[in-house]
Amino acid sequence: MIKKITIVAGISVVLLATACKTKDLKMNAAQKETVSNKKEVVYQVFTRLFGNKNTSNKPWGTFEENGVGKFNDFTDTALQEIKDLGVTYIWYTGVPHHALIRDYTAIGISNDDPDVVKGRAGSPYAVKDYYNVNPDLAVNPANRLQEFEALIARTHQAGLKVIIDIVPNHIARKYEGKNNPKNVTDFGANDDVTVEYKRDNNFYYIPNKHFEVPDTEKALNGEENPLIDGKFEEYPAKWTGNGSRLAKPDRNDWYETVKVNYGIRPDGSKDFPELPAGFDTKSYKEHFDFWKGKDVPDSWKKFKDIALYWTDKGVDGFRYDMAEMVPYEFWSYMNSAIKVKNPNAFLLAEVYNPNEYRNYIRLGKMDYLYDKVETYDKLKDVIRGKSLPDGLSDIQNGMADIEHHMLHFLDNHDEQRLASPEFAGTPEKGKPLMVVSTTISTSPTMIYFGQEVGEAGNENAGFGTHSRTSIFDYVGVPNHQRWMNGGKFDGGQLSQSEKDLRDFYKRLLNFSLKSAALMGKYQEIQTVNRHETQGYDSGIYAFLRWSDTEKLLVVTNFSWLTTSNFEIKIPSYIMQKWNLKDGNYTLTDQLYHKSAIQLQVLNGVGKAHITIAPSESFIYQL
Repeated sequence: MIKKITIVAGISVVLLATACKTKDLKMNAAQKETVSNKKEVVYQVFTRLFGNKNTSNKPWGTFEENGVGKFNDFTDTALQEIKDLGVTYIWYTGVPHHALIRDYTAIGISNDDPDVVKGRAGSPYAVKDYYNVNPDLAVNPANRLQEFEALIARTHQAGLKVIIDIVPNHIARKYEGKNNPKNVTDFGANDDVTVEYKRDNNFYYIPNKHFEVPDTEKALNGEENPLIDGKFEEYPAKWTGNGSRLAKPDRNDWYETVKVNYGIRPDGSKDFPELPAGFDTKSYKEHFDFWKGKDVPDSWKKFKDIALYWTDKGVDGFRYDMAEMVPYEFWSYMNSAIKVKNPNAFLLAEVYNPNEYRNYIRLGKMDYLYDKVETYDKLKDVIRGKSLPDGLSDIQNGMADIEHHMLHFLDNHDEQRLASPEFAGTPEKGKPLMVVSTTISTSPTMIYFGQEVGEAGNENAGFGTHSRTSIFDYVGVPNHQRWMNGGKFDGGQLSQSEKDLRDFYKRLLNFSLKSAALMGKYQEIQTVNRHETQGYDSGIYAFLRWSDTEKLLVVTNFSWLTTSNFEIKIPSYIMQKWNLKDGNYTLTDQLYHKSAIQLQVLNGVGKAHITIAPSESFIYQL
């Protein structure tokens, strides 16, 4: 049982030194094959919202009332500012053409039925056409693909790489592949709709049943629309995206989508070739060779073609939505094909079952998975006073063999904003979480646009929920808009505290990119200090990171009310590994370049007096 604690203003300290043994990532040769040997930082941006300068934020507001951002809003200046923040990849969220409520019939796009669209701007995870992009995002919707191709080129010119979404588990109920390449047939075009399941059907069916719209709130908040009639013609009804087999799904189901069939029978058994024993240690090339000539389900081929289409366009990687709802054998098939074409492709998957992590990494050939269920959830519990931070050590040690593959984040489009009252409460309270999230492992770090200026997601956008920046509505993002400053991207409208926060992120992220120690070893020193160090309060967490050229001591105070003073202890066996003899060492701050402390090594044990004020972070170097 965990005793409830009150944790106050977060402070973080990092001490740096020199010379030690080389890194040990505990990865086999196949795992090391394509993963980065340096820290990567992903900047997730909701493309529709990034460049929107309109501040109206009318609930359920239209495109015209509330505005929308465009591909062209990512100017050379904007991209350079993102890169200078300490970013290596941009994940352009919501790029593929998805269902939305706006009339584009003039360019050959059919209108979507509001009865099966969430919000007005639509969910980016109800894709309508995988071979084109969202027309809302283009200055000239007829040339939307060319405008996105130009954005890919601009992003690369800025020294950044591009990630987009692929949503493999489900597609929009009204999918229309009007831009399919030659010889590519639409999803479901050749399905046998008289049966629930057939291996090469793209969908699962409910024979002899009409689809019924679930009992939901009034579409478009009750606004009049010729397509709103509580009906959507689909016969026979298909399984819903989250797996519901009801012809009339529940209002909480993913009713705007239909589930894709990957050759998993309704009883859960597999109707395709399985990987032989030992393939968890095989390279992507060996996986690719295994699938040559194999008879695989039609949906596998369709999604592989989609991924390779975008790879040919210059996209550098993909974020896979709800990847664990799709069998890892398919991922082996598709990811190995992507890697053969681009060995450096960045493949990130949304997986929430820790028992399946290794299957999706080693058998599915994923580079990175969300570290949501363990590190993210633990940090959220700590800052909300529901848990002690000590368990972070168990999490890190328990994932030692795959820690490089577990992408760290504190904010994304699905989660409550870090600065929201429902999470950290203030941007400053989020600082210690960010320091730990960034420095505790060799994994990539991800931030969500607006996080770096304290966006709290307070807007009532309409369909979207409070504390999250809506992905369903046309809306502005206030803190981000102040940084955008009418397209100057210079932070000209930010408050001083917002400027200071962005400066903190910039310093921390750039430090992570150049730090060799953050790609090295990890050692917790929480246990010894919790038991032996006076003043080492329950909200403090400490660990070590080192490589052959750097030594780091990270000390974080998750408390947010008081300054803490204590003398931290570094055990003798670490001092031996670091080859630090008895004596005093001056440690100079590298994050803000404002202070220095002394590390004293006496009888082989290292000690340093640390004063941690609310919301402070330091990086000290020997």
